[in-house]
Amino acid sequence: MKILLIGEYSNVHATLAEGLRALGHHVTVVSDGDGWKNYSRDIDVSRTPGKLGGILLMARLYMLLSKLRGYDVVQLINPMFFELKAERLFWFYNYLRKHNKKVFLGAFGMDYYWVHECTYKKPLRYSDFNFGNQVRTDDAARIEQDDWLNTAKERLNKMIAENCDGIVTGLYEYQVCYQPHFPDKTQFIPFPIIPIDSINPITSINHITIFVGISKNRSAYKGTDIMLKAAEDVAARYIEQVTLKVAEGVPFAQYEKMLNESDVLLDQLYSYTPAMNALLAMSKGIIVVGGGEPENYEIIQETELRPIINVEPTYESVYQELEKLVLHPERIPELKQQSIEYIKKHHDYVKVAMQYLDFWNR
Repeated sequence: MKILLIGEYSNVHATLAEGLRALGHHVTVVSDGDGWKNYSRDIDVSRTPGKLGGILLMARLYMLLSKLRGYDVVQLINPMFFELKAERLFWFYNYLRKHNKKVFLGAFGMDYYWVHECTYKKPLRYSDFNFGNQVRTDDAARIEQDDWLNTAKERLNKMIAENCDGIVTGLYEYQVCYQPHFPDKTQFIPFPIIPIDSINPITSINHITIFVGISKNRSAYKGTDIMLKAAEDVAARYIEQVTLKVAEGVPFAQYEKMLNESDVLLDQLYSYTPAMNALLAMSKGIIVVGGGEPENYEIIQETELRPIINVEPTYESVYQELEKLVLHPERIPELKQQSIEYIKKHHDYVKVAMQYLDFWNR
C-alpha cells in the first residue's frame, strides 16, 4: 500500500511508519516534527512564528499538493493537521479527500471531542478537564476549552470525523469520547513503540534516579507541576537514596539521553493510561508513575502484567507512591522487567502496524 501520514504527536506517526515499512509498504510522513521535539519526517512542514510564518507555510503546502495525492490511505494526526488556522484547513482536508482513496482521523490528543466530552458528559472519573462532577476552572483547562468549544476548530473536527473513513483512538480516554458518537468507525489501536533489543541486566538497586520531563507551557495542564513538587520533596527527604533529574523544552535526542539514565519516570498526572512518553520509558525498563487505571489493562485485555505505578491526581498520592518505592527498592527489578514485557506484548511497532492495516482495509 501507499500510505501518507500527516502530522506528528510524540513520535506516533514516525514510529508507525517504521512498522509499516518493515511490512513492505511505501510510507511518507509529512510533519513539523512536533515542534521543538524535532521527530523524524520525510517532508518537513515546520512553521516559523508570526503572520509571515503562516503565509510561508501556506505557500509551501500549495507547492507540495502534487505530493499529497494518489495514496491508498491518508491518516491525519489531529483535525489540526497543519499549523494553520482551522478555517484554512477545510480546503486542505477536502483536497486530500478528493485525491486519495481513504482518509482516517487520529484521536491522539487535544481535540473537540476530548474537550467537550470531559467537560460536559464526564465519562472519566478524572481527566484534563474534570475531577468527578467538578469541571476544572484553572487557566490551563480554560485555554483549551476556549480554543475548541464553539469555534472553527470544533466545526473542523466535527466535519472531518463525520466525513472520514474511520477514526483511530490511541488511548482508552479518547476511545470513550469518540466511540459513542461514531460506533461503527471508531477503533482503538495501541500506540507503536520500537522495542529495545539489548537492555542491561536488571538488578536490585538502592539508589533511585527519578526523571520528570516538562513540556513548554503545558506543565499545569498535564499536572507536571504537582508531580514535580512531590518528587522534589521525596528527593529532599531521602537525599541519600534519590536523585532527581528535570528536563524542560529540550530536543528529543537530549531528552532521551536523560531518560536512559533514569529508573523512574513521572508522567501525566490526569491520565488513565501511559502515552508515548511513558511507553518509550517502559520499553527501556524504566518504571512509570502515572496513569495505570484498571481500564487501561482492560482495553488491551491484559490480565497479568501490572508494571505501572498508578496514582490518583493529587500531590499526596504521588508522594506516597514514590516514598513506597524508595522504602521498598526490592520491587524495582520486577516492575522494570514487567515494563519491558508489557511493551513487547502490546505496543511492538510491527504488531501495531498490522492492526492499522487491518482497520484501514476493513
